[in-house]
Amino acid sequence: MVNSTTTAAELTAEQVQSILVQPLTDASVFLASGPRIFDTNGSQVRIPKLGAATSPDWIGENEAITEVDADFDEITLLPSTMKSVKVITRYSNELARQSIVALDATLRDRLVTDVANKLDVQFLSASGDGTTTPKGLFAWAGTQNVAVAGALTLDALIDAWGLALSGNVNMSSLRWLMKPREFVKLRKLKDGQNRYQLTPDPTQDGVFRLFGAPVTVTNRIPDTTGGGPTARAALVDFSQIAVARDLAPSVKVLTERYADYDQQAIRVVARYDAAPMNPAAVVTLSGITI
Repeated sequence: MVNSTTTAAELTAEQVQSILVQPLTDASVFLASGPRIFDTNGSQVRIPKLGAATSPDWIGENEAITEVDADFDEITLLPSTMKSVKVITRYSNELARQSIVALDATLRDRLVTDVANKLDVQFLSASGDGTTTPKGLFAWAGTQNVAVAGALTLDALIDAWGLALSGNVNMSSLRWLMKPREFVKLRKLKDGQNRYQLTPDPTQDGVFRLFGAPVTVTNRIPDTTGGGPTARAALVDFSQIAVARDLAPSVKVLTERYADYDQQAIRVVARYDAAPMNPAAVVTLSGITI
């Protein structure tokens, strides 16, 4: 009998690829959408803002000018009670030496991505108290809302666009936020002649724009919970969103902490907060039928 790679597989070199397949994850979108970021040394951030407009009047010659008082307000971010996002993982020195990939770099990239995604989920949520965890976009007070109460339609989008217009929002910096499910449903809308409304020619590339504003598609927008869950979407001027950054996702390699076990560890920490500077620049769409 002739020996071959089939009968003597033990003698062949096993081909192990020096790559690590990462799981597919939703991209972080909140910070990439262009909010105004204020760096801080860990202390609370206070952003002054003007209150309501004053009321000038028509005054004749030799008449007393009416006095007005200017109102001021402020936005407070990163109170001392605000928690951080933290994660730590350990690995043995044997594994670090024998790994076919750069283990420390791989773990570092993975943890930084996970921390950034954790922040993204919170910023796009409907939860948070603003004291220990940041309030999510759908939990902000004072924002405008369109109650869809049915399937998401182009008319509902125009209603949201109209609210932004009436709120004196900078229309050129608006951005839509919605889940893939809602965006695909919009792409399927047809006219009376069975032609697609958004991109009539199916040979053209899909355009991620609605009424002139770019569309950010993300699975991180939460549905409502309960017996009849509904979807959410939003139209946001991110130039009116303030983000306080105490600590961007930072990495620390711990070589001595677990020396008794001949181990190393990687720790990643981040601390952020977010709030609208002008809540009217955020228009949410609620009650969308799933």
